Amino acid sequence: MLQIDKVLVSDDLKDALFSCDLKACHGDCCVEGDAGAPLEEEEISILEDYIDFIKPYMRETGREIIEKSGVFDYDADGEYVTPLVNNRECAFVYFEDGISFCAIEKAWLNKEIPFQKPISCHLYPVRLSKVGEFTAINYHKWSVCAPAIIKGRKDGTLLYRYLKEPLERKFGKEWYQKLATEIEE
Repeated sequence: MLQIDKVLVSDDLKDALFSCDLKACHGDCCVEGDAGAPLEEEEISILEDYIDFIKPYMRETGREIIEKSGVFDYDADGEYVTPLVNNRECAFVYFEDGISFCAIEKAWLNKEIPFQKPISCHLYPVRLSKVGEFTAINYHKWSVCAPAIIKGRKDGTLLYRYLKEPLERKFGKEWYQKLATEIEE
């Protein structure tokens, strides 16, 4: 395990090979599972502020959930998560050619909102947790990501490099540079 400032980094982050392959996995991480994607408290108000720009990209069932229950729910541990449709897919998911995409990210790509998507989604397949005063980064190994492991091995893409953009978004460019330097030494 590495420690970069107040962040504990699992060895998997530096050793695992990973690169999403949407054509093979169909974005199943947005559809499978027993809870929505983790949300940080400040992300809830961002979603509430921009929901009218996001709704046009959502499916009707997702819009109904949001209108009825709001932009967040709670998981079994009482943590904030995105709401689910029928206890399955994220309320913000939409489908194109059988592949799951994010309505939040679609609004961002169309320059309608300044928020790309929840950081937990951007960072996936890693999850963040609090350990005392530290933030821990752990690789969440899940069978739906098997195609990403195959593609990562084929391309030689290390997980920490694949996640450069979201890691910089969360922890800053200087932090990421420290991580890369530590791993590559």
